[in-house]
Amino acid sequence: MQFRRMRLPLLLIAAFAATMTITPSTFAAAVIGQKAPDFSIPDAVTGDNVTLSSLIPTHKAVVLIFVSTQCPYSNGYNGRMQDLSIKYGDLGVDVIGINSNDNEEEADIVEHKWQHHLTFPILKDMHNIVADSYGASHTPEAYVVDGNGILVYHGRIDNSVDLPSVKTHELADALNDVLSGKPVAVPETKAFGCSIKRTNETF
Repeated sequence: MQFRRMRLPLLLIAAFAATMTITPSTFAAAVIGQKAPDFSIPDAVTGDNVTLSSLIPTHKAVVLIFVSTQCPYSNGYNGRMQDLSIKYGDLGVDVIGINSNDNEEEADIVEHKWQHHLTFPILKDMHNIVADSYGASHTPEAYVVDGNGILVYHGRIDNSVDLPSVKTHELADALNDVLSGKPVAVPETKAFGCSIKRTNETF
């Protein structure tokens, strides 16, 4: 009997399957239709603090994506996140990565950012304070804040980390709705990926 050789990314994803969670976060979650929790945390590259409330007045929307340097799910979306940041950046949307993993240092984030040619900012969320305030539990996991500071979308980027299997584009659809001045048609979807490695967790 012959077996097809699995691609390396799929093998890596399988190896991380034990870290994937699909249950709702046990942390207090930000609520669709309400003000998004403000924060001020450092850019991993420059060390300068980035404050959400300072970004909102100058952008039509701000996208927050919780990311990881090690998670194959998050890495499987590197190209798509970069493409989103370029396409929607030209339309007045700011895409921001947030790394809340306790086991990933600023130096790891910087090296990973350059290695994968990511030009959007990635912030370091020490002690997972921002992740807790939003109720984020996966990498990747996306939130969209509109120009009024209201949380209008939370969930996945699209339906599959495997590009040929992608059928729906929930994050892009949400941004298109915001930019068109419409209510987001599907404001919440279930995120999937590796679990965020929080401070004081055993992993």
